[in-house]
This record gives sequence, structure tokens and C-alpha cells, in this order.
Amino acid sequence: MKKISILGSTGSIGVNTLKVIDNLKDRFKVTYLAANSRVKELCAQAKIYKPKAIIIGKEELYNEAKNLLSGSGIEVLCGKEGLIQASSDSEVDVVVNALVGSPGLIPTVAAAKAGKYIALANKESLVMAGDKINALCKKTGAALYPIDSEHSAILQCLAGEELKTLKKIYLTASGGPFRNRTKSFEEITVQEALKHPNWSMGQKITIDSATMMNKGFELIEAVHLFQVTPEAIQIVVHPESIIHSMVEFQDSSIIAQLGMPDMRLPIQYALTYPKREKIELPQLDFFKLKSLTFQEPDFVKFPALRLTMEAIKERGTMPVVLNAVNEIMVYKFLSGNSKFTDITNSVEKELAAHKNIIDPTIDDILAVNKEIWKRLN
Repeated sequence: MKKISILGSTGSIGVNTLKVIDNLKDRFKVTYLAANSRVKELCAQAKIYKPKAIIIGKEELYNEAKNLLSGSGIEVLCGKEGLIQASSDSEVDVVVNALVGSPGLIPTVAAAKAGKYIALANKESLVMAGDKINALCKKTGAALYPIDSEHSAILQCLAGEELKTLKKIYLTASGGPFRNRTKSFEEITVQEALKHPNWSMGQKITIDSATMMNKGFELIEAVHLFQVTPEAIQIVVHPESIIHSMVEFQDSSIIAQLGMPDMRLPIQYALTYPKREKIELPQLDFFKLKSLTFQEPDFVKFPALRLTMEAIKERGTMPVVLNAVNEIMVYKFLSGNSKFTDITNSVEKELAAHKNIIDPTIDDILAVNKEIWKRLN
């Protein structure tokens, strides 16, 4: 039985991870659960799974968590230090990082330093510090497996193949809610942007999907996960979200991974790789599919795609700026303090003004991120 930490356990990925653990029965023992602010949900999970400890992100909720778990024997930890402990504890075998945003970086680094098996849903870790995390994994023997459905699809397509035979990655995208929009993007409301056509996700990633910044982040992730150049990745808009990604090999063969949109599949594959285990999921019925369609991405309508491509080509701290400004502006949009178009406009402005640090340390990355948050908030 492997002991597992689940960071972000009350979010969509975290909840589905617990469903996968239920499906795998006696394969995993939950040792840590962590959430930022959903203290009641976190404590309810703790009473079911009986971890060694929970971590609540917001310090002001610490006492409430203690009271809710009074007499349970479950330790209550708080903040960054708690996340580092859950990621590096010698008892822990597997770390699932499903935290949202830049706070996910430090736990990923801690898990990599400790040589853990990391199932990663936190895009920002690789966007901000992919080169450094890969170097740490190589040094310590840590293993990194993606939870994103697209990267899981690529991993499945590459099963049994040598990376040197890889010619191109086709990274699929639904196109989000505004794929066919012809009206001005300046008038887009929060409610409109949160209506993703295919996936049920948290608010931040849903807005990122609406701007297609999320797909740009996934391109950067793929560069780091599969050791390819940005030019070797082609984004393909596929509105049905049935093909989760494709891989082309040197002999021009293309292999695709298909399935109904359900995050339990990539989560379970990340936890059991390279083996497959049975799980009851919605079944793909080819005879009910009306069509599978594909479109080229619109780099004018969705400038986030161009900006992410530019940032990963320059590397260094440019992706750090990309991520930080995007994250800040998404939350401003969600709170009604900016327009939808301000998100990518602000990213472009800050990228143009940034003096790139070509080979940053983790401390450099954190410092750049902190400076941007301080200046723009």
C-alpha cells in the first residue's frame, strides 16, 4: 500500500483523485489532505479517509479546522510549511499536486527534492520552473507524471516508444466558450467566460480555457514533460474533446488517445503508470458520434497562444512573468475589477517590459513572481 498526499483535495481534481483511490481500494492510504479555504469540506474528507494530517492554506481558518477535527487524532497544519511537509515527509510515496496557481510551485519543488512520485495537475509548476524541476527530478530520482488529460494522452500514445522516434505532438483544445464568437471580446462577462462547453473545472482554469491561456500553458508543460521544442507541438482545435491528444512518429504514423471527457481516467493512469486498472467511466459510443472536427487555432482572436509560444522560446523568467500576470488579471476579472481583454493585454505589456533572467534559480523565480504580485495588486 502506497501512502499518498493530495494537495488541493477539495477541488475538482482532488475530489476525483479520492474517487480513483476508492476505485483502487487497498492500493493507497491517504496520509495528507490539503486545501486552501474549504475548511468544512476538507475536514469532512479527513473524517472519511483519516489522514495523518490536514493542511489548511488560510491561517485564519486554522482554529476552525482544529475544532472540526477535535478528538479525531488528526493533526492540523497550516500554510506553506504544511504543504512542504506533506510533499517531503519520508512516509509519503506519492504526491498529487492539484493546487491552483503559483502556490503549487513550492510543494512541487519540495517533492522533487525529496525524490517523490509526483502526479502533477498544477500547470504553474512547470510553466514557471520546468527546467529546474526536471533537473531536480534527474538528480534525486523523483518521477513526474501528468494528470492533465492532454498530457496523459501523449504519455499513453508514447507507451513502449522511444522519445527519439517522436516527430510531432498534436495538442488538442476544445476552443472554449468563445471559439465561434464574432462579437467584441471586451464585452465578455464573467458568467459567459465560466460556461465551458465540455469540462467542469475550477474558476481560474475555466477562465484560462476561455482565453486559451490554459492551452498555451499546456504547450509549455509538454515542452518540459516530453523534452521537445515548442515548434514540435501543434495545437489543434477539436471542439468535441473526444481525442485528447495525438503523437506523430518519424515514420509518419499518428497515434491518438480517445475517450469521453472524464478526469478520473488520466488521474488513475498517473497513479498506476504504466499499468491500467479497471474503472467504471462513461463509455465512448462511436455510433452516437455525429462527427469529429478539427480547426486551426486563431492566434489573433486568442493572443494568449502567441504570448505563451514567445515566452517558452525565450525561456528564463519570461514564463514566470506570463504566469504571474495572467493569474493576477484572471482574479481581477473574476472579481469584476477588469475586462476580459485586460488579461492578455496586461500579459503582453509586462512581457515586453521584463528583463529576462536567462538561467534563473528557484529563488530568482520566486522573487520575480513575488515582485509582480506586489506591483500589480
